[in-house]
Amino acid sequence: MTTVMNHKSPTASHRPIMERLNVVTAVVLGVAGAVISYYLAQKFLPQNTEGSVMKTRHDQVVLIGMIGWFIGFMTGIGALVGPFRWLMGKDLSHDENMYLAGKDAGIARYFRYTTDHKVVGIQYLVITMVIFGLGGILAMLIRTNLGNPEGGWLHPQAYNAVVGIHGIVMIVGTIIMITGPFGNFIMPIMIGARDMAFPRLNALSFWLIVAAIAPILSSFFLGGITTGWSAYNPLASQAPAGMDGYIMFICIFAISTMVAGANITTTVVRMRAKGMTWTRTPIFIYGTVASVALALPAFPVFFLSQIMSGMDRALGTTFYDTRGGGSGWLYENLFWLMGHPEVYVILIPAVAALMEMAPVFTRRPLFSFKIAVMGIAGICGLSILVWAHHMYMTGWAPLLNAPFMLTTELISIPTGMLFLVLVGTVWRGRLWMTVPTASIFALLLNFMIGGITGIYLSDVPADAALHGSMFVTAHFHYTLMGAGLTGAIAALIFWFPKMTGRMIDKQLSWISFWMVQIGFNVAFMGMFMVGLAGQPRRVEAYAELFTRGNQITTGAAFVIMAGMLVLLWAVIYSWRHGQKAPMNPWQSKTLEWSVPNPVPLENFETLPTVTSDPYGYGKAQS
Repeated sequence: MTTVMNHKSPTASHRPIMERLNVVTAVVLGVAGAVISYYLAQKFLPQNTEGSVMKTRHDQVVLIGMIGWFIGFMTGIGALVGPFRWLMGKDLSHDENMYLAGKDAGIARYFRYTTDHKVVGIQYLVITMVIFGLGGILAMLIRTNLGNPEGGWLHPQAYNAVVGIHGIVMIVGTIIMITGPFGNFIMPIMIGARDMAFPRLNALSFWLIVAAIAPILSSFFLGGITTGWSAYNPLASQAPAGMDGYIMFICIFAISTMVAGANITTTVVRMRAKGMTWTRTPIFIYGTVASVALALPAFPVFFLSQIMSGMDRALGTTFYDTRGGGSGWLYENLFWLMGHPEVYVILIPAVAALMEMAPVFTRRPLFSFKIAVMGIAGICGLSILVWAHHMYMTGWAPLLNAPFMLTTELISIPTGMLFLVLVGTVWRGRLWMTVPTASIFALLLNFMIGGITGIYLSDVPADAALHGSMFVTAHFHYTLMGAGLTGAIAALIFWFPKMTGRMIDKQLSWISFWMVQIGFNVAFMGMFMVGLAGQPRRVEAYAELFTRGNQITTGAAFVIMAGMLVLLWAVIYSWRHGQKAPMNPWQSKTLEWSVPNPVPLENFETLPTVTSDPYGYGKAQS
């Protein structure tokens, strides 16, 4: 008689380690790593009672604790399983790769280290909304405080910390708001690929951002980021331990952008569908690749600037300390070598997304595809030659002010080319008035204001009067929010049916659009007013002269926040209860609309062959 007494059915306790790891194990191991590292650093690092040395030791302990969190979190989420198995000479099997891709895993795949580009795109969408939620709450704290000329809502030190964290969190949110969700979910399908070139690196880029959240939040409890989002040295070297959270946040985020940039670039260059020549490649792909191409050289510079800042704080080096032969100008140059290309890392994909939508909602071909590509290329080339216009007033290399003023003003030419493409596409088209269509007009208005005010700031004499004022704050919000965020919201509404299988609520999206756009323009026009009158930036209280303008800005800021909450509710409600979307609700001609809802695991049963450009909506009207 055959017995089966020794046979054991597979149970949870016998599952491979890879199948037990998720966001819960990541947080548990991350916290354990932080506590253990912090305890060991406290125990074994040498003690000293001198003030400066004690501060250095405290920074060492804090940074070691944060490194422990990072290693523990990445281990707990499963990011090290693949590399470890490879080092052991046992790479993942086909079944294990299918498990990593989330095959038949349901909603659980969104809480794991999942390699399917569509899952990563949804994960990026959710984390972007979380980041904007945090940044928006901090913005409301700032504006509430500035509603009264005497301040008082926040202590001055707390106000500075809120401003610093708001700034860097919102910058990171705007950097990933298009290339994260749509560059991951939509882009591979749009080029006719089954996945990204490096699926594991794709998952890694997302979970690195999640891992970076804890250090920046910890800064709230470690004295805050009191230097503003730019964290200028040597001031940052003297700041509380909250600055260590900033350093870790930037270092981890920079690694994420480098990984994602290499992955996106390789995917587009090597994996486009047969027949998809560069002249048949959708303009959104150009915008996405241009964005990460700018980020690839820019963010390593930012990464290295923070490594040196951390060394000055924790190891006693003097990269930015003039007493030891260092220079604060070194930090400013390193920072703005990233800081100005970063503006176009945010802006280019937003404009490219709207250029992708313009032919769909006008039923016309894109007006001069080649001019659009030349404009994107021109912006990329000039954006790396303008960084020192942020340093006119520092005294660094005054003889270079004129050349940098010239390059800054020249960048308006390729920017104007993108304007020409949008206007030419819309001109005399058969307009289908959707929120994405209205967003095209909103971007043209907002970015025109942001661009013209930027020309004033590029001029050395005008910048001498306006530098450090609220005028500058209003200018870059018109660029990053008025143009960049407007394009991102339009992209969300446009691609929402493909990402979720449902249509976003039309009425709620229109209500949100008008609340955000009206509130935005009123708020930052008020900020222009007080800036021209002389109100400085980064102040917790101000003279009575500026009261009216600040109250206008504060009231309108709450309208913006209400509009964004309406959009959030539209996303949540539509995702759960919205009308089921047809395969191609907009009747677009790009490849992502040729796959069914929900999109299959490998996107295409048979890889497509491209025979024409994606904008063949008929001849332009004469």
